[in-house]
Amino acid sequence: MSWWYAAADVIQALLQNNNSRRYWNTFKTRHPELSPFCRQLKLTAADGKQYETDCLDQAGINQLLLLLPVKNRVLFSEWIKGMADPIDEQSKRNAYELYENSILETSEVGTVKGLQQIHAFLFGGLYDFAGQIRTKNISKGGFIFANCQFFDQIFRNIETMPDNTAEEIIDKYVEMNIVHPFLEGNGRATRIWLDQLLKERIGKCVDWQQIDKKAYLSAMEKSPYDASEIKRLLLSALTDKINDRGIFMKGIDYSYYYETVDE
Repeated sequence: MSWWYAAADVIQALLQNNNSRRYWNTFKTRHPELSPFCRQLKLTAADGKQYETDCLDQAGINQLLLLLPVKNRVLFSEWIKGMADPIDEQSKRNAYELYENSILETSEVGTVKGLQQIHAFLFGGLYDFAGQIRTKNISKGGFIFANCQFFDQIFRNIETMPDNTAEEIIDKYVEMNIVHPFLEGNGRATRIWLDQLLKERIGKCVDWQQIDKKAYLSAMEKSPYDASEIKRLLLSALTDKINDRGIFMKGIDYSYYYETVDE
């Protein structure tokens, strides 16, 4: 099984070009050596209709990277490489389906149960603990997450936290991250949970592609002691395009990219 990516989206990510489709059409004409790596697949557009779209697989993107003198070549290569994990591949497809089939509309917003529903959908069939609150203590990078012995009270406290403003919602997100209620997949599930809460309460969501990976991870690492940096990053990336398919799909891409390990 291999991933295929819309060529115009790859161009846009690499060059930040607002006319990425036109750029790609010109570029492929000038570089016929890309033809063997290009396939037309039907992809769903923002209008909900499916169109034949030029797509590239890993080999095609590698060839494209050789032809494009771009500064963020290494960054993009790392992101693509991170998609090689089969669990990430399947759970990412599940995440896309949350939008395509309006599944999030049936889950609770801002509750522990709602987060469990998201996690269960992302990782069902991949982890035997999908959607289940952990029953043992865990740590990461020397930080010990909340003791599961006290989860009942901790979850009650989180669910009663105010969430009427962006700042309050981010506080709630930070607290849920400190809990880390699952053995794996916390970040991917909780970022979707955060966006769902932002959409419901204030008509906003995070445009994750605006947030640098290193800056995000650093801010989250500091957030249990000082949430000011993660608040600054998230508030600066808020958008009112809550029904924009591209915002959601690229948000999922970046969410999974945050989880890849840098070598």
